Amino acid sequence: MSAHTLELLAPARTADIGIQAVLHGADAVYIGGPSFGARATADNSLQDIERLVRQAHLYHARIYVTLNTILRDDELEAARQLAWSCYNVGVDALIIQDMGLLELDLPPIQLHASTQTDIRTPEKARFLQDVGLSKLVLARELTLPQIAAIHQVLDPQRCVPEFFIHGALCVAYSGQCYISHAHTGRSANRGECSQACRLPYEVRDEAGRIVAHDKHVLSMKDNNQSENLRALIEAGVRSFKIEGRYKDMGYVKNITAHYRRLFDEILTERPELAASSHGQCQFSFTPDPLQNFNREFTDYFVQGRQIDIGAFDSPKNPGQAIGWVSHVGRDHLEITCDQPGTVLHNGDGLCYFDLQNNLVGLPINRAQATHDPLVWQLFPKDPVSDHADLKKGLTLNRNRDMSWVRMLDKPSAERRMDVWMRLVDSGDEPAQQPLEQGLRLILQDAHGFVAHADLPLVHQAPKDAAQSRERFGQQLGKLGDTPFALQHLSLALERDWFVPAAQLNDLRRRGVQALMQAREAGLARLPRGEAVDPPAPYPETALSYLANVYNHQAHAFYRRHGVQVVDAAYESNEEAGDVSLMITKHCVRFSLSLCPKQAKGVTGVQGTVRAEPMQLIHGKEKLTLRFDCKPCEMHVVGRIKPQVMQDQTHPLTFHRSRPATA
Repeated sequence: MSAHTLELLAPARTADIGIQAVLHGADAVYIGGPSFGARATADNSLQDIERLVRQAHLYHARIYVTLNTILRDDELEAARQLAWSCYNVGVDALIIQDMGLLELDLPPIQLHASTQTDIRTPEKARFLQDVGLSKLVLARELTLPQIAAIHQVLDPQRCVPEFFIHGALCVAYSGQCYISHAHTGRSANRGECSQACRLPYEVRDEAGRIVAHDKHVLSMKDNNQSENLRALIEAGVRSFKIEGRYKDMGYVKNITAHYRRLFDEILTERPELAASSHGQCQFSFTPDPLQNFNREFTDYFVQGRQIDIGAFDSPKNPGQAIGWVSHVGRDHLEITCDQPGTVLHNGDGLCYFDLQNNLVGLPINRAQATHDPLVWQLFPKDPVSDHADLKKGLTLNRNRDMSWVRMLDKPSAERRMDVWMRLVDSGDEPAQQPLEQGLRLILQDAHGFVAHADLPLVHQAPKDAAQSRERFGQQLGKLGDTPFALQHLSLALERDWFVPAAQLNDLRRRGVQALMQAREAGLARLPRGEAVDPPAPYPETALSYLANVYNHQAHAFYRRHGVQVVDAAYESNEEAGDVSLMITKHCVRFSLSLCPKQAKGVTGVQGTVRAEPMQLIHGKEKLTLRFDCKPCEMHVVGRIKPQVMQDQTHPLTFHRSRPATA
């Protein structure tokens, strides 16, 4: 993609979801292949990916396959073969984390740097460009000035920044969280995160006092950059990524449509910019991000550090307030709605916060209207008596609206490209490929692709010339099941013809097919980025386990780029003691208003608040929080469990320094 195109990049758990993402406005889709994707249970067959590729390429939308886990030595050959298989079925790019892949015989397919590569600095971004990566998924924690600084060091003809604009937020810098592996042996860098960040914790200060009890202090709200799109464009972002390869069809439809509308507004304002794919979308619904699962929204660090980025009360979807309990019966309750016209449905999901501030679900079997339009009688799925603290006056939220769910279960979008048709006969024929006798239908789309189809035919005059021309318009304009929308049909005929409707329909179908083939042939493969020569030096000369080097090819890559000391990845189980199991820009002290910087200048408080360590406790699990105030980062410190340490199935031996010559 060029510096003047914007790409809306949507997730797909399956090929069918990917196809709907394209129909709802995605310029590109990222999807897991048969293996090695960072979502272990979101794999897809090559046959399904090929089907998605063919559908997406109709609109010149691109398909990217995630090959973004760190790899063992015994997995490299399978990963290489998978890369070739993806290339052979038409995949446009691979999203990678493991630099060992760059040492292999890969196909000439474009490579993108996964967010797991932890791109936070201009130096690292420039290095990744110079080793041949064409798109960089930047860390979610970056501010607008930091994004702009990275953009400034990149050559926009070679490499562009990509940024997450919506969805769940990992609290850690991506690729820098090892809690899951340390506690369970399931590595986040290998697509098996156990999500310890969503658990409730007791927080204790350095003196052992309880600072917070049963709070999800590592759980972030969901990302939503709807208000920052223009600023992100100005900062240099060109690919805008929606998180959600685990999400369902309704989520992908709704969120993709939401951002498609926002970007279309921007493209109208900025004619020098263009979408990276073709076609205009029409939706049968009004997109609304609040209708999907969310933990409430934050724009995270884009506009600087915010105090309200955490979903500390619950990692679940709290929904939107809908009314309050006006009566509690033995087998039902009544709700008085806040807004006139509110309708509840069988199967709706309601919820509320109990006295301990825990979110309690209240799924509804049957919703029944009453004589009062604001009051509904509800019969829950579970006994009323099982719901703690459910009483009169309690505020209820709705976090699942079945009418919305059912609406998005149906076809909900069309995406079409404008096309112009010209029907000519043998007397008005272009010089090339002359037509001896009959009709030719010439089609041209809004992007300059041209095709034609011929109908060899002996001339027969119609009984009614006007009616004949009307039939031409009716039959040739039937494009309902195609990706095209007719803008104009020109009948450039020297004489009137009688043509049966069936033959006109066949001519139209063949013409449309020819135009689709012309578009497919005209879609160039994305070029593979070229590495500079001599090899670009890596910004550091020594790498710890945080570099996630898990195979000897990755080790060789970094040595070739000037790194002298390379430690093995944490997953190699060589770090037995306490280490940073998570590095994050989120700060528990700041969120609990206990940050020394917050206390600066506050009379009676300044000097009394220090960044001493804290403890996180969940059951028998204990983690230590350490605060690095200079870069304003928090480290979650712990050690690997003995049972995980015992798994030495794939030991690594890296020389920590260059071996002495014999």
